Amino acid sequence: MQSLGSIRRSFAPWTDSAAKPYISFDKVTKKFGDFTAVNDLSLGIYEREFFALLGASGCGKSTLLRMLAGFDEPTAGRILLDGQDLKGIPPYRRPVNMMFQSYALFPHMTVEANIAFGLKQEGMPKPDIEKRVKEMLELVKLEPFAKRKPHQLSGGQRQRVALARSVAKRPKVLLLDEPLGALDKKLREQTQFELMDLQQELGLTFIIVTHDQEEAMTMADRIAIMDKGMVMQVATPAEIYEAPASRFIADFVGSVNMFEGKLMARENGSATIDGGNGFTIRADNVGEARNGNTVWFAVRPEKIKVSSKRPQDATANAVEGEIWDIAYLGDMTLYHVRLDDGRMVRTSVVNSQRVTEDPLTWHDRAWISFRSDAGVVLTR
Repeated sequence: MQSLGSIRRSFAPWTDSAAKPYISFDKVTKKFGDFTAVNDLSLGIYEREFFALLGASGCGKSTLLRMLAGFDEPTAGRILLDGQDLKGIPPYRRPVNMMFQSYALFPHMTVEANIAFGLKQEGMPKPDIEKRVKEMLELVKLEPFAKRKPHQLSGGQRQRVALARSVAKRPKVLLLDEPLGALDKKLREQTQFELMDLQQELGLTFIIVTHDQEEAMTMADRIAIMDKGMVMQVATPAEIYEAPASRFIADFVGSVNMFEGKLMARENGSATIDGGNGFTIRADNVGEARNGNTVWFAVRPEKIKVSSKRPQDATANAVEGEIWDIAYLGDMTLYHVRLDDGRMVRTSVVNSQRVTEDPLTWHDRAWISFRSDAGVVLTR
């Protein structure tokens, strides 16, 4: 079987049937009055995994994190950490630490005092505290700022202080609730890679809550996409993007084109789909779809070619339309192509050369085409 997308590291315990999750949510439900925030949810997260809970506001991802931290108790179900049921264990007795978007630094304390605070609360000997704080400052590269106070730091530096304070107590699990939301785009991208490196170096289990798809795709080993208190799919970033389990997942992550049609014939894992108005789609990734089923062929914009001429490859799926909109983004150009039946198709072309070989402009006739293995057939 060919791998979907690039692999960041060989770590993949979820593929081993003998491996047991380090954290288990077992049929967990959480209600606030009549509102169900988390609905009969089961989920396993492995030790040393960088795991992301991704979803829109109100989907239940932060509630799940708060229950693991001990700030909320499940209405039903169990949460296990390394085989231990966490029911009734207060937050300060759990081997987890939580880092919030606001950072919650003490403004009157220096950087080193902020990092040392939790260690002092635990009664760690002073020499050990000094050694641990020094290690943390080196880890987040803030040694020159040890004597500064939070208001004297940049947003990125404050974020790293909060991170150092969170990991100073050596928790088994670090929970990050929208930790990069306050940073600007460039700094956020830089910090994402710093977090990944830090997680690898410490060997801890990281669980991040985010509504930012790019953030989850960049950092996580696996992603759980949530909606209305339920997990819709759990998979690696590449699997989520290239092999979504439903139209909801395909539409939620990235941009996608959906060609609705009826599956007419199926043979050896491939199928022919009647896409309407004379457009026949040949598809490889058919899944469980059967003849006569209404299906959707989901294909990402970058998998679709656009050209002024019909493609020479006779096996390609091709249909003609009109260039409706163009957006030049520097590294790529986006085209909206309106098919003759009114459907709009979005395609993106990487600008790998300064000069365009096949220039297209508004209202030009153009052909869009894609391979039979460019997308996936969805039945729901």
